[in-house]
Amino acid sequence: MDIEGLDIDKEIGKVGKVICEHDKKKGLLIPILHRIQEDYGYLPGEALERLSKKLDLPLAEIYAVASFYHQFHFSPRGKKIVRVCMGTACHVRGAGKVLEKLQERFKIEVGETTEDLTMTLETVGCVGCCGLAPVVTVNDDVVGELTQKKMEGLIKMIEEEGE
Repeated sequence: MDIEGLDIDKEIGKVGKVICEHDKKKGLLIPILHRIQEDYGYLPGEALERLSKKLDLPLAEIYAVASFYHQFHFSPRGKKIVRVCMGTACHVRGAGKVLEKLQERFKIEVGETTEDLTMTLETVGCVGCCGLAPVVTVNDDVVGELTQKKMEGLIKMIEEEGE
């Protein structure tokens, strides 16, 4: 192919316009996903299908982006997000027993949400409060130095309505 007579700027301009429009749509995707999750508490499939049509992006691409980030969720979550720290200090000081107690009391496993949407149970690698081990967070509240007695208070805190 002879590139002597080819107007590079003109050809790049055509491709650049297509890429730019596609990139604009992709650039909107994450903020829109955040907004959908704020509105619903998770990313419902129907909302993602509508978004796919609206942005003219393949649904698979939207799921690929959303599933890449841990902050996006595809099922309803509890009013209280309970995270049990499983870092070394917490593990050594009984985080496993704390987790078992919560699983037993609320009849859910890690990553699950109670049927009444009271709570979602998760584990984390470290909360950064090693001196308070074992530690659990309930939404933004940190509960440390969990003893059997404190566990009862933690469970009441989780079960309370409101946040």
